[in-house]
Amino acid sequence: MAETINDRVKKVRLELGLSQVKFCKEIFLSSGHYAGIELNNREVNKRIIRLVSVIYNVREEYLKTGMEPMFSKAPDLKLQKMIGIFQELPDEYKDYVLQQIDQLKKLRSKTEKI
Repeated sequence: MAETINDRVKKVRLELGLSQVKFCKEIFLSSGHYAGIELNNREVNKRIIRLVSVIYNVREEYLKTGMEPMFSKAPDLKLQKMIGIFQELPDEYKDYVLQQIDQLKKLRSKTEKI
Protein backbone atom coordinates (compact mmCIF):
# COMPACT_ATOMS: atom_id res chain seq x y z
CA MET A 1 0.00 0.00 0.00
CA ALA A 2 1.38 3.41 -0.96
CA GLU A 3 2.29 5.92 1.73
CA THR A 4 -0.37 8.61 2.18
CA ILE A 5 -0.02 12.24 3.16
CA ASN A 6 -1.49 11.22 6.52
CA ASP A 7 1.32 8.70 6.92
CA ARG A 8 3.89 11.40 6.15
CA VAL A 9 2.39 13.80 8.71
CA LYS A 10 2.67 11.05 11.33
CA LYS A 11 6.23 10.32 10.18
CA VAL A 12 7.13 13.99 10.74
CA ARG A 13 5.68 13.88 14.25
CA LEU A 14 7.63 10.74 15.10
CA GLU A 15 10.84 12.15 13.61
CA LEU A 16 10.47 15.21 15.87
CA GLY A 17 9.86 12.95 18.87
CA LEU A 18 6.60 14.69 19.77
CA SER A 19 3.46 13.24 21.29
CA GLN A 20 0.24 13.61 19.35
CA VAL A 21 -0.95 16.17 21.92
CA LYS A 22 2.13 18.40 21.61
CA PHE A 23 2.25 18.10 17.83
CA CYS A 24 -1.39 18.96 17.23
CA LYS A 25 -1.39 21.78 19.78
CA GLU A 26 1.28 23.60 17.76
CA ILE A 27 -0.70 23.30 14.53
CA PHE A 28 -3.95 24.36 16.20
CA LEU A 29 -5.84 21.07 15.87
CA SER A 30 -7.80 19.20 18.48
CA SER A 31 -6.23 15.94 19.55
CA GLY A 32 -9.32 14.07 18.29
CA HIS A 33 -9.05 15.62 14.85
CA TYR A 34 -5.34 14.86 14.70
CA ALA A 35 -5.88 11.26 15.83
CA GLY A 36 -8.31 10.94 12.90
CA ILE A 37 -5.52 12.04 10.56
CA GLU A 38 -3.15 9.39 11.86
CA LEU A 39 -5.87 6.76 11.55
CA ASN A 40 -6.57 7.89 7.97
CA ASN A 41 -10.14 8.84 8.95
CA ARG A 42 -9.62 12.56 8.21
CA GLU A 43 -8.08 14.38 5.30
CA VAL A 44 -5.01 16.57 5.52
CA ASN A 45 -6.07 19.89 3.99
CA LYS A 46 -3.98 22.76 2.62
CA ARG A 47 -4.13 24.62 5.94
CA ILE A 48 -2.67 21.67 7.83
CA ILE A 49 0.05 21.20 5.22
CA ARG A 50 0.99 24.87 5.51
CA LEU A 51 1.02 24.86 9.32
CA VAL A 52 3.14 21.70 9.56
CA SER A 53 5.49 23.17 6.99
CA VAL A 54 5.90 26.55 8.69
CA ILE A 55 5.91 25.44 12.32
CA TYR A 56 8.04 22.33 11.93
CA ASN A 57 10.20 23.40 8.97
CA VAL A 58 8.90 20.56 6.81
CA ARG A 59 8.97 20.83 3.03
CA GLU A 60 5.46 21.03 1.56
CA GLU A 61 6.69 18.93 -1.35
CA TYR A 62 7.59 16.15 1.09
CA LEU A 63 4.14 16.21 2.67
CA LYS A 64 2.35 16.25 -0.68
CA THR A 65 4.46 13.74 -2.62
CA GLY A 66 6.89 12.08 -0.24
CA MET A 67 9.89 13.48 -2.11
CA GLU A 68 12.84 13.70 0.29
CA PRO A 69 14.26 15.50 2.16
CA MET A 70 11.60 15.83 4.83
CA PHE A 71 12.90 19.06 6.36
CA SER A 72 13.90 22.31 4.69
CA LYS A 73 16.88 22.22 7.00
CA ALA A 74 17.70 19.95 9.89
CA PRO A 75 15.23 20.54 12.74
CA ASP A 76 16.69 22.28 15.75
CA LEU A 77 15.59 19.86 18.44
CA LYS A 78 16.94 22.06 21.23
CA LEU A 79 14.85 24.95 19.95
CA GLN A 80 11.76 22.75 19.72
CA LYS A 81 12.32 21.57 23.30
CA MET A 82 12.83 25.15 24.50
CA ILE A 83 9.64 26.32 22.78
CA GLY A 84 7.65 23.50 24.35
CA ILE A 85 8.93 24.32 27.83
CA PHE A 86 8.47 28.07 27.30
CA GLN A 87 4.84 27.66 26.26
CA GLU A 88 4.04 25.83 29.48
CA LEU A 89 5.42 28.59 31.72
CA PRO A 90 3.26 31.21 33.44
CA ASP A 91 3.53 34.68 31.85
CA GLU A 92 5.72 36.14 34.61
CA TYR A 93 8.25 33.35 34.09
CA LYS A 94 8.17 33.92 30.34
CA ASP A 95 9.10 37.56 30.94
CA TYR A 96 11.98 36.47 33.17
CA VAL A 97 13.27 33.98 30.59
CA LEU A 98 13.16 36.63 27.86
CA GLN A 99 15.09 39.04 30.09
CA GLN A 100 17.73 36.39 30.73
CA ILE A 101 18.07 35.65 27.02
CA ASP A 102 18.44 39.37 26.34
CA GLN A 103 21.17 39.59 29.00
CA LEU A 104 23.01 36.61 27.50
CA LYS A 105 22.84 38.25 24.09
CA LYS A 106 24.31 41.49 25.47
CA LEU A 107 27.04 39.59 27.32
CA ARG A 108 27.93 37.71 24.15
CA SER A 109 28.18 40.98 22.20
CA LYS A 110 30.55 42.39 24.81
CA THR A 111 32.81 39.32 24.81
CA GLU A 112 32.96 39.27 21.00
CA LYS A 113 34.25 42.85 20.98
CA ILE A 114 37.17 41.96 23.24
